Amino acid sequence: MLMKVCEAKEKLIIALDVDRASRAFSLVERLNPFAGMFKIGMELFYSQGPPVVEGLIRRRGRVFLDLKLHDIPHTVARTSRVLTRLGVAMFNVHAAGGRDMMRAAVESAGEAAAAMGVNRPLVIAVTVLTSINQQAFTRELGLDGSILDRVVAWALLARECGLDGVVASAREAAAIRQACGPDFVIVAPGIRPAGADAGDQKRVMTPSQALAAGASHLVVGRPVIAAPDPVEVARNLLREIEEGNNG
Repeated sequence: MLMKVCEAKEKLIIALDVDRASRAFSLVERLNPFAGMFKIGMELFYSQGPPVVEGLIRRRGRVFLDLKLHDIPHTVARTSRVLTRLGVAMFNVHAAGGRDMMRAAVESAGEAAAAMGVNRPLVIAVTVLTSINQQAFTRELGLDGSILDRVVAWALLARECGLDGVVASAREAAAIRQACGPDFVIVAPGIRPAGADAGDQKRVMTPSQALAAGASHLVVGRPVIAAPDPVEVARNLLREIEEGNNG
């Protein structure tokens, strides 16, 4: 049972969607036994800066820094070195930034990690945001074809560029897994426990559904951190993940 709990924990990423370091650190101290990683996004990072990452790491939390880098290759390369030196376990770039940008990110992160004598952080590519549905994809973004086809194409490009995986809706996970193989990391946001409100997410799944589809990591934010008892919600999520693993 202990091994099952540990395996389930490694699959759960809790999103710290708050704007104060004190609130983030309080959540980490309570939820560390239940999460393999904590996601620091734009709100928290832009309000508190690198010290919030360093403070979380000091509390033995592993950080997924979700800044969705999307710029010219030179800028993304230099930023990737900075994030690697900061000690994050994983960060992401936009697949829409193209081949040269993605290669620059992973190569620069590798160089910085080698110079420090540490493992390179996982570098993953954002595909299509889970708040985007097919209508918005076609009419607002002006992109042809289906979301699924675009997500798989970007996942294959990310793998070709040496990235470790992608961020994608669990609804696309099965197709990505088939195209990119068993070791490709698939981080699925928009995960909601059974019966939870979807909020502004359009393409969502429960933990067991996401795992069955092929996701390797599940990102859960508001259903945990906004709950009256975040620990109880996190504990229940681990049960759902264990059941999904055994299903």
